[in-house]
Amino acid sequence: MRFQDQVMVITGAAQGIGRRVAERAGAEGGRLVLVDRAEVVDEVVATIREQGGEAIAVRADLETFAGAEAAINEACAHFGRIDVLINNVGGAINFKPFTEFSADEISAEINRSLMPTLWCCRAVLPTMVAQGEGVIVNVSSAATRGIHRIPYSAAKGGVNALTASLAFEVAEHGIRVVATAPGGTEAPPRRISRGTPEPRNDRERAWFQAHIDQTRQSCLFDRYGTLDEMAAPILFLASREASYITGSVLPVAGGDLG
Repeated sequence: MRFQDQVMVITGAAQGIGRRVAERAGAEGGRLVLVDRAEVVDEVVATIREQGGEAIAVRADLETFAGAEAAINEACAHFGRIDVLINNVGGAINFKPFTEFSADEISAEINRSLMPTLWCCRAVLPTMVAQGEGVIVNVSSAATRGIHRIPYSAAKGGVNALTASLAFEVAEHGIRVVATAPGGTEAPPRRISRGTPEPRNDRERAWFQAHIDQTRQSCLFDRYGTLDEMAAPILFLASREASYITGSVLPVAGGDLG
């Protein structure tokens, strides 16, 4: 029960890594605020409550500061404090050579995979500073060194820089800022699409397959990780067991350092 009575805000909690983190945190006593813009997050809350956990759902668009601030405010209004923020929103949309990306597509990748983390960090800090403690765990990616998703790689590189720099700035307030960098992850089919278009021809299919091949080749185990293999390090870093770790990005990619 590492998280007994701790208030934990988990973003992107409707599916994938975020959902598994929420399920495991709920089983360890966390009082959860699950944030997502998809209504599927309500099902996650229901499941956690059925298993005896405590959770509420907040639907918000975290690509805007207004959405992030509203989510944090709702968490504080309900529970009175926030002990842990896990920034999990993100995910590549397009998979193709950088020269094939339009300006709008590049902006969309940055808005999806950097800005929610940046906005949520900004929104939660006044609360954590006032408390004199808190933990922020950012979910980055090993794809900071990968092909056919350069804007996404740049966004996750920004998450790494944010983690390192913010840790310096807020340590005096008793706040830790850390991150994991997951590699390829086996997960059930997405119920809510990221908006990735279907390949239209053999060339586009080859572009998509190339990023999968590169991900596996960069992994010493030559396989994707499981959801539990991704969730466990996130929760370790969020726990008091990691009380002397801050500013670090932990690769969780089977040997791929990203």
